[in-house]
Amino acid sequence: LISSATKSLRMEMEILEKKLQDAQMKVAEKDGDKEKEIQSLKRLISELEFQLTMEKSNNESFLDKLRKEIKHKSDELEKLTQEKTQLIHSLSQVQEENSLLQDTVRRECEERFELTAALGRAREQVLEL
Repeated sequence: LISSATKSLRMEMEILEKKLQDAQMKVAEKDGDKEKEIQSLKRLISELEFQLTMEKSNNESFLDKLRKEIKHKSDELEKLTQEKTQLIHSLSQVQEENSLLQDTVRRECEERFELTAALGRAREQVLEL
């Protein structure tokens, strides 16, 4: 009876050991699969971090270009504004000079008209004499 019980317990123990080995193999497989998945996710994270770094670099480069272009355009605008101011000032001076010349021409025309009239009167007086 003891021998039979021992034999039965040994067989049961062998079955349990076999189940334990099977369970350990399944756990090891799952651990391996999980490790592969972890490595895959780590690679993906590395790739995404690299892409993010590249995007940041590209954005910073683009922003630098935009800043330089804005500075250039701002300098150009300032230069053009100064030129415009200078041209407006020159135009104002030319308009004043033009006005002065028109006034001078008008006075000279009036004087000429007066001189022509006086000359006409002088001729009439000479002819009368």
